[in-house]
Amino acid sequence: MDINSLRVKPHLSASAINDYCECGLLYKFSRIDKLKPESKSADLVFGSTVHSVLAEFYCGLMIGQQLSVEHLEEIFEAQWRFLAQDNQEIQYKPEKSFDSMLLEGKSLINTFLKELHPDQSKIIGVEEPFSFMIDGLSIPIIGVFDPILAMEDEAGVVVVDHKTASKSMSDKDVDQNFQMTVYHLAAKANGFAGQQILLRLDCLIKTKTPKFAQYYTSRTEMDEIKAAKKIIAVWDGISKRVFIPNPESWKCASCSYKSVCEAWFMKK
Repeated sequence: MDINSLRVKPHLSASAINDYCECGLLYKFSRIDKLKPESKSADLVFGSTVHSVLAEFYCGLMIGQQLSVEHLEEIFEAQWRFLAQDNQEIQYKPEKSFDSMLLEGKSLINTFLKELHPDQSKIIGVEEPFSFMIDGLSIPIIGVFDPILAMEDEAGVVVVDHKTASKSMSDKDVDQNFQMTVYHLAAKANGFAGQQILLRLDCLIKTKTPKFAQYYTSRTEMDEIKAAKKIIAVWDGISKRVFIPNPESWKCASCSYKSVCEAWFMKK
């Protein structure tokens, strides 16, 4: 299964659903109209760069190789330079720059390796695409798992998601994280039904002194029901071309469609 092949046909994903719920115009401009972004958030590019480095780390562990911090820092720097250096489309926060985020990325990777204690025998998948259906929906939900680990007693699996964040997460944030609910549903539909499914957020926190925190959570049958209802409602709205704007969204500050959004509001 290839994620790019899955994206060719109509589908939903956790990020698409979150975008639609946060701002219907954001979803419309990016995923229906497929407009070219006016800018790219440095934080999003940075997060995806860190994510790719951690994927390399876990892929190494799967074949019995633990990559050194120096090697991972080199991977990060090469990828960050490729994506961001001299890229006029990148939008930085006032206190950030290409160079400061380069140093920050290396520091986060160093912190990750110091504080993570991996068990090589537990890793059963890295960057595994998934697709699943829910009752009442005519299109699949797709995505990609980060590392999937087998529990020590082999009673189930731990589905891991990597995050970069500016602050620690609360228990409520973790327990209500919609992406993790989607991962739970995906794991259940892709071979792990009847087993215990534990969810873990591995969070690199971009404080002055970088931190690494692991948050464990799980989902109940009621969580599954609520998520399925939400997904169906989102697709119903999209199918009916209902795209409600949210000019008070927290995403407005770094939105990639500011000009076209303003034009939409001004249009009579």
